[in-house]
Amino acid sequence: MNPFGIDASPEVEELMARIQRQTEEIEQIQRDIAELTVQGYSRDREVTATVQGSGRFTEITIEPATLREFDAYDVGAIVLEAVNDAIDRLAETTAARYAPVIDAAPA
Repeated sequence: MNPFGIDASPEVEELMARIQRQTEEIEQIQRDIAELTVQGYSRDREVTATVQGSGRFTEITIEPATLREFDAYDVGAIVLEAVNDAIDRLAETTAARYAPVIDAAPA
């Protein structure tokens, strides 16, 4: 008998066990991602944006020379580059963490 109190065939039991393992793997991946910290950079690395796995930004660092060299509009564009890079890197990292589970799932 399985955890649902249903008497099932060995194939169904194996399928349910596989689903349980995959669910546990996904839950662990979610916990790992929540603890991630990823950094993104502007093109010339004048700005660094730090984002958590939750998508919350925790820090934006701007090189002091950048503030002297560029006007507010340009600094905003440079910050946006770093923020978008951080989001892209977080998405790539997240996809890579889920890939083994997704690849193992039956089609």
